[in-house]
Amino acid sequence: MKNIPISAAIGLFFTALYFLGAIFAPLLAPYGVGEIVGDVWEPSSADYLLGTDNIGRDLLSRMIYGGRTTIFIATAATVLSFTLGSVLGFFAAVMGGWIDQALSRFVDLVMSIPTLIFALVVLSVAPVTIPMLILVMGLLDATRVYRLARAVAVDIEVMDYVEAARLRGEKTAWIIFREILPNALSPLIAEMGLRFIFAVLFVSTLSFLGLGVQPPEADWGGIVKENKEGIVYGIPAALIPAFAIATLAISVNLVADWVLNRTTSLKGGRG
Repeated sequence: MKNIPISAAIGLFFTALYFLGAIFAPLLAPYGVGEIVGDVWEPSSADYLLGTDNIGRDLLSRMIYGGRTTIFIATAATVLSFTLGSVLGFFAAVMGGWIDQALSRFVDLVMSIPTLIFALVVLSVAPVTIPMLILVMGLLDATRVYRLARAVAVDIEVMDYVEAARLRGEKTAWIIFREILPNALSPLIAEMGLRFIFAVLFVSTLSFLGLGVQPPEADWGGIVKENKEGIVYGIPAALIPAFAIATLAISVNLVADWVLNRTTSLKGGRG
């Protein structure tokens, strides 16, 4: 840990800060998520550190609870996408033949449709709930993870220790989880950070377009949408969640870059 570069340390600090804020949101927020406490767009004061929003709710409390929702959805969708995408990618690489071709062509078909358009079409006819958001985002992002997992597994699958496991009579599940997965973790962990950033931006975009987290629940994209008219009058309420999204993305990206630089599988040697 002592060899962590400054950029990665900064990224780890702010990432941990956001995640701790999300975990302890009820203890940190001075007011309720939907509680109206003042007038519309009040400036910062001792009572409202970030001011109030478009209907008089405390913006700091909305930001804390909104961060909790945004980070939870992004984390759950990322875990789902990596669980599904990695297992299917490894399975396709190990099995080969028509199974590999069928899975890969199906993934190519899904990836040929713009992700945002696909999500908007599904969410326009499906109930817009947090579980549905997680499911849609996780399934769509699993296609990207599948491509990476399959590419890494194809290289690992021809190694001598995998062939030795086959000669011992090990089952497919053993080869995937005991031989391939441990040797593919480094690039997958690095990619996980990038996929998490994408999930944060994606759920914020959906909320801004009205098909993400629904009021009175808060998330950062929704807070931007609710307060965007204030920018015309010089009110920064919409810029605060935009700044939070940007800093979280940069922080996680700094950590992901550090992990990627230490990856052996993608560089052919220890970084």
